[in-house]
Order: sequence, then C-alpha cells, then structure tokens
Amino acid sequence: MTKGCFFAVILFGLNTCFAQNFRPPAVPLITVDPYTSVWSFGSELNGSPTKHWTGKPNPIDGLIRVDGKTFRFMGAAVPVLKTIVGTAKVEEYEAVYTTEKPAADWNKENFKATGWKSGKAPFGTKDRNDNMLKTGTVFPKEVWYRREFSLDNVNFEKIGLNIFHDDDVAVFINGVSAYECANCFTGGYETKKISEAAKKTLRKGKNTLAAFCKNGAGPGYIDIGLTDEIAPKGADVIIAAKQTSMMMKATQSIYTFDAGTVQITASFVAPLLMDNLALLSRPVNYIVYDVKSKDGKVHDVQILTSVSGLLAVNEGNQEVTERAGKDGGLVTLAIGSLDQKVLQRKGDDVRIDWGYAYLAASEKTVSGSAFGTPAGLIKSFSQKGVLDPINTMVIGTGETRAMGIISNLGKVDAKGSSNHVLLGYDDEFSVQYFEKNLLPWWNKNGDKTIQGELKEAENKFSQIINDCKAVDLKVYDDALKSGGKSYAELCVAVYRQAIAAHKLVAGPDGVPLFLSKENFSNGSIGTVDITYPSAPLFLVYNPTLLKGMMEPIFYYSESGKWKKPFAAHDVGTYPLANGQTYDEDMPVEESGNMLILTYAISKAEKNLEFAKKHWETLTVWANYLKKEGFDPANQLCTDDFAGHLAHNTNLSIKAIMGLASYAKLAEQLGQKKEADEVNALVKEFAKKWMEMAADGNHYALTFDKKGTWSQKYNLVWDKLLGLNVFPKEVAKKEINFYLTKQLAFGLPLDSRKTYTKSDWIFWTATLADNQKDFEALIKPVYKYVTETPDRIPLSDWHETTDGKSVGFRARSVVGGYYMKVLEAKLK
Repeated sequence: MTKGCFFAVILFGLNTCFAQNFRPPAVPLITVDPYTSVWSFGSELNGSPTKHWTGKPNPIDGLIRVDGKTFRFMGAAVPVLKTIVGTAKVEEYEAVYTTEKPAADWNKENFKATGWKSGKAPFGTKDRNDNMLKTGTVFPKEVWYRREFSLDNVNFEKIGLNIFHDDDVAVFINGVSAYECANCFTGGYETKKISEAAKKTLRKGKNTLAAFCKNGAGPGYIDIGLTDEIAPKGADVIIAAKQTSMMMKATQSIYTFDAGTVQITASFVAPLLMDNLALLSRPVNYIVYDVKSKDGKVHDVQILTSVSGLLAVNEGNQEVTERAGKDGGLVTLAIGSLDQKVLQRKGDDVRIDWGYAYLAASEKTVSGSAFGTPAGLIKSFSQKGVLDPINTMVIGTGETRAMGIISNLGKVDAKGSSNHVLLGYDDEFSVQYFEKNLLPWWNKNGDKTIQGELKEAENKFSQIINDCKAVDLKVYDDALKSGGKSYAELCVAVYRQAIAAHKLVAGPDGVPLFLSKENFSNGSIGTVDITYPSAPLFLVYNPTLLKGMMEPIFYYSESGKWKKPFAAHDVGTYPLANGQTYDEDMPVEESGNMLILTYAISKAEKNLEFAKKHWETLTVWANYLKKEGFDPANQLCTDDFAGHLAHNTNLSIKAIMGLASYAKLAEQLGQKKEADEVNALVKEFAKKWMEMAADGNHYALTFDKKGTWSQKYNLVWDKLLGLNVFPKEVAKKEINFYLTKQLAFGLPLDSRKTYTKSDWIFWTATLADNQKDFEALIKPVYKYVTETPDRIPLSDWHETTDGKSVGFRARSVVGGYYMKVLEAKLK
C-alpha cells in the first residue's frame, strides 16, 4: 500500500482508495449549479488561476502562512497583461478583408491584397451574442483579413494572442503560422500561445497579421491583438507549496501539499446528496483545511481564502458592490453586481450577474476579513499576516475586487488542526418558467434566507461531512461491484459534473423541477436529449430528479403551449424556460426518449404513478412513433454532428424501445387491447429491422447504406428493462464487431467519422454479456479521460485518434456513465 493510499484509508475507508495516478482533465472545486462553478484546469491546484467551467477566470486563492513564511497552495497569480497591439475592444483599427476564398498565398507576408475591401474591426456575423461587440464589419460565413502593425520593441516576457474567435480560426504572423484551432471557439477574449516560429518573426517596425475565421453555427466573430504577460517580481513572488497528492471522491476533491514544515490538505466538498433535496439544492460548498506538523515541532499557522468578485459577474468590467456582517456566529462577506438584472441574461457561454457570492466562516476561527483588490489582499497577508479593515459598500469591478478571510489555526503540532470556510451563492430567483420567476428549491416557500442556509451549513458541518463520506463510499462501491476499478474511478470523476449542470427549483405546483443547461452546446434549458443520456445516474440514486427533468416537457404539451404531436426538444435558453428556442425539432428522438424514460422510472420506483399522470400525452407520442418511428425520415437526432441522416437504424431502435416501453406500461395499467396491438407492432418492427439493417457480421448505420456501421446504444434498454424485443444474438453480434473497430481513445460513434460520444460508449459496453468485453470497451475511455491534452471539464465529444475534445464540456450527459450501475440496480 502506497503512502497516499494509507492516508486515504485513514480518512475515508479501505474501499475508496483510488489509484494516485488517476488524472481527470479538470478538477471540480465548487459545484453548485451551471452558474456557481469553480474548477482547477490542470494537474496542480496552484498551477493556474481557478476558472468557471467555461474557462473564464473565477479566481479563488489559497495561501498558508507558516511561522511568518507564506506559501500558495490554491490558484496562481493573475498575470498583468500589457497590450502590445490592441483589439477592437480597446482601440479602433481597420483591416483589409475578403469573404471570397483568396489565392493560396493570402497569408504570406508580401501578398498583395488586390481587390480586398477595407473594414473596421471586429469582423462578425449579423447576429452576435452578448459577449461580442456589435460594431465592426459583417461577414456571412467565412472571412480572411490582414492587418499591419508596428513594434518599437521586441523584448517581451510572454507574448501571446488576445483573441476572440467563433468558430474555426487560423492566424499567421509575418507569413508564419501562429495559432490554429478547428472545431472550436472562444466565448470571449482569451490569451492564446503563439508558435515559437511565429514569435521569431516579430521585429521592430512593420509586421503583418493575417487571419481566417469560419463560422460553423450561431454567431460568428473574429478579433485579434497581442499582449505581453508580465509575471510577478520581487516581494510579489510567493513560494508555491509542493502538491503531493490529489484524490477525487464523488462529492470531494482532496489535495495535499508540503508547505515548508507543515502538510496541508485542502478538501473541496459539495454536499450533492441526491436523497436529500434540501441539501442538494443548498447553494453552499465547503473548503476544509487540515494542517499538521511534519517535523514534530509546533508551528504558527494561518490560512487566507480569497474569492474574486468575478464569481458574481459575467464580464470583468461589470461594477460590483460589497457587504459584510456577523450573524449567528459567522463572519460573512458578500459581493454582487451593482446593477442587479435578475434573470435578464440568457445564453450558453455566460455567467450569472445577479445575486451575491458569499464567503463565510465561524467567528471563532477568523482572525481577519476584508474586501480589497485581489493582489492587495494577497500582498497584505503574505507580507504582514493581516488584512486591512473591512470597507463595506465599496464599488469596484468584478476583476478588481475580492473578499478574503484569514482562518487562524494557531499552534499546529503533529496531531494537526482543522478549519473550514463556506462558499455560497444566493441567486434570489433561479429560472423563469413560462413567464413566472421560480425560487430555488431550498427556498421553495420563500421563507428562508442565504444567511440561514450558511448558518445551517455551519451548524451541521460534521454531520454533512460524514454524510458526504458515506455517499462517496456508496458511489464508488456500487460502480466497483458492477464494472471494476477503472469504471468506478470514471463514475466518481463525473458525479459532480452531471449533477451541477442542473438547477433544482420549485415548480408553480410545488413539484421539484431539475432543469439542465446544455453547457457549451447551445445553452438550451430542459433539453430532452440531454436528459436521456444523463438519466442512468438519477435512475440509480433518485428518480425524483429525473422526473424533475421531464416534467417541463410534459407541461409544455399538456398546457397546450406545444401543439405538435411529438415531444419538444427543449423549453428555452437557460435560464429562461418559456418555450422551445432550438430551431429544429427532433420528433422521433425526443418522443422515444420520453417513453423509454417513463417506463424506466416505473421500474426504478416500482410504481406507475408517473406514467398515470401523463398517460394521455404518452399516448400521443406513442401514436406518432407508430407512424413515423420505424424508418425515420431525414430528421434531426442527437447524433447529428456529421449531418442529418435518414433511415437511421439506431434511431429506429429508439422508436421500437419507446413503443415497447409504452406497451409494458399499457399492460400494467390494464389497457390490454392497446398493449396487445402495440406489442404486435413492436414484434413486426423488430423482425423488419433485423432484415433491413443486416450487413454481414453487423448491422448497418442506415437501412439503405451497406458497408456502414454505428453504435446501437439504444438497444441497451431491451436488456435493462426486460423488454425482450430483439434476440440476444443481435447485441452479441454488434459487440463482437465493435471490438474490432476501437481506436486508441475509444469506439467511434459510427463509420462516418473517428470522433465519439463517451456517454454512449458506456451504454454500448453495457450491452456486453460478459465483464471482459465490457472492460475492453471502456478501457480506451479511461485512457481518454486520464490522458486527453485538453485540460477542461470533461468533454463528452472527443476524437478517438488523439483524445482531443471536439466540442462540448461540463455537460450533464456524463451521468450516462452510470448505465452499468443501473443494470445492477434493475436486476
């Protein structure tokens, strides 16, 4: 047993000792909902500033002072960015451009841009999102532009591009490739590395920047400048504590560091306990500090936790206000936007800018608290061990203000000392639901306050921590028993991501609504084909949450607001759930999803109440599938990345599974005639499917194109729900075929491309009739999760050739990893 594992055994029990080499692409630190989200994007907690899941800065800094010597264990100094060449956001500039494909040498230094137009930057499509400047020049789909700039100095510390591109981009400096990114975009202005070859071309005097941008979907935008990153110097440099371990649990991320003569363990605890909706929805997380002497001597220890105002704004230049108080034995600090526009901002790559972020700790443990500039708080603590007095109601901006608390651990010996702080967020109203603003579930009756929730979180700290440890044990052990060690680690890695991509609110009738945000996809709220892949996790641990995902779609139809004979795709754009905003329907996809999940809920809960409640609507959707489901037309489905696809055999399976689920429900509800008729139709469909999809040693991607293949992940419900529609040989044949098609980082989604969706791989793997084949199919996914070069919250859409993200991140669909655990539950 390794030293790290021994430490884990002492704290958490034998069965939760994970391999110390498990490296997630990013580590969740604060996970409340799609807005209140802080992650570490790397291997070391103190290797870079902490971020929101979108990649925007959400700095939380942690410093420990040991006998007057300061070490940093969380976050990193935010660099000072000196503008070298301004973007359109900071200065007006013009460039020559064309929207017609130019000659091959368009990016070369001496290219003559004859016939090109001159236009003001930035360059963007007619439609632009909230983060894009609305000025500049419009391009329809693609743009090529060239800009000249002069330098009077080329001695830079760390020069980089200041770029906002949406979508694909290629940048050249003096004819040399500086930066390229395909199948990707930024949601705002970000700093990107310049290639070494391009850096070498920079010279005093005239230089040329050439860029290409292609808009794939939604708003398009390109604007580029140059910045120099100035590192801290002299007294501003703080020693980095040495990270010695990192462990992930379902509800906790635990880091251990050597900080001179002491060891500090920082545990980030999110009490996302699915059997306790009040606690699940409480917007409060803990950071727990355990410190002990390494040399047997007694040491004087204080810890600074500093939280940026960026947690409460969408843009760093938005003004914030501050307030502080002592209530119920807590020292409490809060930062919120000055202009409280509640529920007025919607979209995908956006952050909350209403409500207040909170930092609190027991008055008994606090030796100092203050608001100030982020650098000022850190410098004061590092050099003096104190913070300046609190200044309330100071108006600054999100990026220039922070709140800090010093936790005094006092004299620390080898036995150690423990302390903690609380981080919370009060959004007041969480979503708008068909024109009505809804309260979060924790305040469903409107009679609670965030101060009360913080006090309750503090008073029940020990109990909640123990409950979290119990959940950590259960989640890991459930996955270990059903799928093995690697599978268990993967399930642990996605637990918080899957839950915190939702918001739990109280519906108008008091029913819990668990609304998803389609993160880094399109920002939709309550998307059915997000609910469907997410479902296994919630079917295992609390089907009430799955019902809370589905209720808005049922209400949309049953209220008459959605008049079509199939299920809607979504109910809006987060956080406004006022009706579908996606511009295309998915009739077979979403109707099949809703029917299957309704029957799955009845199996998990062992009752028919949910189906009874929505039986008329389910019947409407089933009738649609009877007519249109078997051989789907050229309509959109959830796997539309490579384009629309008619005669989709996997989508056909979904319709068949949906109808088979409906027939089971009809039978159990005493509707024998309907059940018999639908069962006969399902039997007929299955027979035709096997004949029409047959393609030698496997089944084809579409009924009309042989020599193709796809993952038939929808077939897993035949096994799990006991539908028994297809002979077992169908799944066996597919699994045997898939094992011959795997690449280094997973099984491709289908024969059209080499990319995949990792959530579907777990569904496909669960089709296997033996553990060996299951583990063979998930092994490359483990490799992807632990070796992907993209250090971002887990992307469910990745390349199987190199492990790079293709798109999406931080989405709830990774709840689908729990399909093997669900199989064990439903046996």
